Amino acid sequence: MAGRLCEASPCSTVDRMIQDAIRLSSVTRVFGAGDAVVTALDDLSLAFAAGSFTAVMGPSGSGKSTLLQCAAGLDRPTSGSVLLGGADLTTLGESRLTRLRRERIGFVFQSFNLLPALTAQQNVALPLRLAGRRPGRSEARDVLARVGLADRARHRPGQLSGGQQQRVAIARALITRPEVLFADEPTGALDSATGHEVLRMLREMVDERRQTIVMVTHDPLAAAWADRVVFLADGRLIGDLRSPTAEAVAARMARASRAGAGAC
Repeated sequence: MAGRLCEASPCSTVDRMIQDAIRLSSVTRVFGAGDAVVTALDDLSLAFAAGSFTAVMGPSGSGKSTLLQCAAGLDRPTSGSVLLGGADLTTLGESRLTRLRRERIGFVFQSFNLLPALTAQQNVALPLRLAGRRPGRSEARDVLARVGLADRARHRPGQLSGGQQQRVAIARALITRPEVLFADEPTGALDSATGHEVLRMLREMVDERRQTIVMVTHDPLAAAWADRVVFLADGRLIGDLRSPTAEAVAARMARASRAGAGAC
C-alpha cells in the first residue's frame, strides 16, 4: 500500500493523502440548465485508499456511474477537485488528461467493449498501441496469464464465453499497470457462477498485488467481496460499511429504501 500505516496517533493530512489512491473533494456534477437541471453529484467528498477494494451502491439515479466517470477522468465535475496522487484531474488539459488516463487509470465496462475482429491478445495490447508504444513480445500474453487466459490469446471475442470476454477486458485495463482500476457493473452481464469467478479474480488482485479497485454494483453478493461499501442517494454519500457481508449490505439498502437517505 502506498504511504505508511498510521500508528496510534491520528494521521496527518499529508499521510492520508499519500494513502489515498483517489480523493474527491466537494465534487458537484450538474447536467442541463433551467427547469431541466439535474444534479448527479451534490458536494460529494470521498476518498479511496490505495490497495483497497471499494464497492459503490445506490438506487438508480443516485450518481454511481457519474461518480465513477468523474473519478476516472472520463467526465469533468462542475465544481470540486479529483486528485489521483498529486495530480488534480479537473485542472488538466484534454491532452494531458488523456495521457494520464492511459498511463495511470484502468476502466472495465459491463459490456466488455472488445473489438470483435481482434484476438484476445490484440485487444489487450490495444491501449499500448493507442499510446504509441509497441508491445513487447510477451507483454499481452503475460497479462492474459494473470487473468487465467494464457491459452486463449489467439481467440477472438466471439469464440470466448462472457466470463472470458470480461477477463480479457480486465487484462486490457491492466496492461498499462494502472494505479486504480474502475469497474462499472463488471458482473452485470454474467451468470452467477461466472460473475463469482470474476469477483474472485478482482479480490485476488487486491490481496496479492495491492491493486486499488473501485466497483459500481447493484448486487449485495458482489459488494460483499469488497473491503468497503459506500452508499449514494441523490448524489450524496449516505452510508459507509466496512468488512461487508451480503446480508449487511442488503439490510442497509432495504433500510434506505424504507426510511429514506437518513437511514443509512
